[in-house]
Amino acid sequence: MLWADSLQLAIRAITAQRLRSFLTLLGIAVGIAAVILLTSIGEGIHRFVLGEFTQFGTNVITVAPGKTKTGGSPSGLPSSARPLSLDDAKSLERLPHVVAVTPNARGNAEVGGNGRTRRTLVYGVNSKLPQIFKSTVQSGQFLPADDEGSARAFVVLGSKLKTELFGSDNPLGQRLRIGGLHFRIIGVLAPKGQFLGIDLDDTAFIPTARAQELFNREGVDEINIAAEEGVSSAIVASRVKARLIERHGHEDFTIVTQEDMLKTLSNILNVLTMAVGALGGISLLVGGVGIVTIMTIAVTERTSEIGLLVALGAPRRTILALFLGEAVALSALGGLFGLILGIGLAQLIHFALPALPVHTPLSFVLLAEGVAIAIGLLAGVLPARNAARLDPVDALRTE
Repeated sequence: MLWADSLQLAIRAITAQRLRSFLTLLGIAVGIAAVILLTSIGEGIHRFVLGEFTQFGTNVITVAPGKTKTGGSPSGLPSSARPLSLDDAKSLERLPHVVAVTPNARGNAEVGGNGRTRRTLVYGVNSKLPQIFKSTVQSGQFLPADDEGSARAFVVLGSKLKTELFGSDNPLGQRLRIGGLHFRIIGVLAPKGQFLGIDLDDTAFIPTARAQELFNREGVDEINIAAEEGVSSAIVASRVKARLIERHGHEDFTIVTQEDMLKTLSNILNVLTMAVGALGGISLLVGGVGIVTIMTIAVTERTSEIGLLVALGAPRRTILALFLGEAVALSALGGLFGLILGIGLAQLIHFALPALPVHTPLSFVLLAEGVAIAIGLLAGVLPARNAARLDPVDALRTE
């Protein structure tokens, strides 16, 4: 039998029972739509979270005081780890493939200026911070490259802090009180947005040594390092580790590369997306059961037709192909309808909730349609085999 004739017979069989065929493909469509919708939301969140981290670059290495031990949790006992110092940061600047280093001391303090006060996050950094974290100065300049021990009392404001204290006025050159110290404003950063719930624009940046004085600290909270582009962060991290062990005598610090952090985070989000997609895939199993049921009924109803085809010389593989083709056609149409429904719902949700990221990769679309066709093929095998094995004489006698 020609493929065109087989296709025509399959289409006639589907259109002969329109309501039944529609309900069958609807089961597949709902499953595909659920998978597409859930995975689109999952993939959108995946891209959003990774985008939040990569906005600071992908070559950042962070060194924190204290050694994190695998498999344990903090004991709550005071740590005897040697704090990281400004001299440690200076030493790391001389390592190969290190582009920039900034010691970081942060804390919360009351900031007052222009007759207004506000409690905000204060970072003690050096002039290299914009280079490391991809920050942009909106007006004025960032902290100058002063010697760490004699850094001048300058401050750079985040865009939101500037607006809260000075409104639309130009703050450059104005005096600002932070805790019990006074600073002169020399710059305002461009808006950066939020990161993991922290408003990066509601911040003030002062020299690290001044922050240590302000918060009464001996060391720094962390040292941030920017590695050279194209050089593996792991190579630079190993050199940082060796240098600090040389200075401290033992490993009493923790090194975290953004590259490793992004890989771990990406793996976690991939598992989450797959798990969410699998939940939607349960609906596909229901659709597959529906196809098995409908095709079994179709074989029973068309027994005499099968007997006639065999009596006329149709090979059993042709009978098998006819019923498999019908099952695949139902599932493919259901999958196509489900794709349209799923993508439409995903875009509708994104339109209603712009803050919720939604992304539907082409690979998901092709995979979903392929899964729908595979389910139709698997679900149609048993009924099709039963049809192909019918005895033509007995089939012709069936009313």
